[in-house]
Amino acid sequence: MGKITLIKRQVKNNIRRLRFEHDEMTQKKLAELVGVTRQTIVAIENAKYAPSLELAFLIALAFNKSIEEVFSYEISKTSDRTAKERDYHGQT
Repeated sequence: MGKITLIKRQVKNNIRRLRFEHDEMTQKKLAELVGVTRQTIVAIENAKYAPSLELAFLIALAFNKSIEEVFSYEISKTSDRTAKERDYHGQT
């Protein structure tokens, strides 16, 4: 069996650092500024949710930063296991 390379993609951000650099802005305050819930900001900060392009721009504007200063997109290879090895370990 051939090797399969898995690709991991993730939107990373600097929101937490930027909030603290802006007078320790709360998640709630940032959420109000950009028109979403605090829970949405939490999910974005923790890389559990990737914002829409429009929301990403709004967040960048809230900090007076470019979108590239707030967000980055990372792609990395995570595995080169063969299908046979994955089957042995019970993974698909």
